[in-house]
Amino acid sequence: MQIDQPIPDTTPFPPAAFAGLAGRSRPLVMGVLNVTPDSFSDGGRYFDPNAAIEQARRLVAEGADILDIGAESTRPYGGAVPVAAEEELRRLAPVLPAAVALGIPVSIDTLKADIAIWALDQGVAIVNDVWGLQGDPNMARLVAARGVPVIIMHNRAQTDPAIDIMDNIEAFFARSLAIAGKAGIRRDRIVLDPGIGFGKTAEQSLTVLARLDRLRAFGLPLLIGASRKRFIDMLSPSPPQDRLGGSIAAHLIAVANGAAIVRTHDVSSTMQALKVAQAIRSRR
Repeated sequence: MQIDQPIPDTTPFPPAAFAGLAGRSRPLVMGVLNVTPDSFSDGGRYFDPNAAIEQARRLVAEGADILDIGAESTRPYGGAVPVAAEEELRRLAPVLPAAVALGIPVSIDTLKADIAIWALDQGVAIVNDVWGLQGDPNMARLVAARGVPVIIMHNRAQTDPAIDIMDNIEAFFARSLAIAGKAGIRRDRIVLDPGIGFGKTAEQSLTVLARLDRLRAFGLPLLIGASRKRFIDMLSPSPPQDRLGGSIAAHLIAVANGAAIVRTHDVSSTMQALKVAQAIRSRR
């Protein structure tokens, strides 16, 4: 697919949409907090509200710029159990207000506009939609009405090794941006996430990371969440908790290819890697 806009000299970095975070000279780091019993990455470690709140504090102390909190597993390799809105709210209710009170922007990772409405009422600053405004038909209208930033993630119901994954991502984003435009979402409030691992083979995830700069043609900030994903296991067999090295390697490559935000379970190590990489680049 061809994109009409010319490739800009620089992708917005960091995203101006994230009030108070614009103007930083490094990528933003989004810390992941799964308030679920069935996350692929931590297996329910933070399902208990007290454990979740403690982890949120830890991520902030380690330097996270944003907290991304979800209470329904959307793990990309199948097996996730859909959660009713009532249960999702029950999981979030004791955790989200405490996380917001920590003083950094919080993103709600949800498929449901009703949950996003509640979360925004609690002080959440960003909506992270893993179906890129193409799931819940009310999500785009909600985001537009509230004027909040939205992360549009590429997704597929199932993998297809035969497709050109970059063409597919570009077509998906074009549809999502059309929906966003029709709803009245300001373009400077949009971040694009190509969805590493979601509806993609491991090989396709590697392709996305290698060709990420192609998505700069949209002229929007790019987010990459490669943390602990399965493509790392394909290259270096390991359980999710032992994929830190691969996660950092993927995120450094993504930043070099234009990512403005990295989404990670391991904030401290990722921050250290980004600082060292930045210091080395600055001496070129």
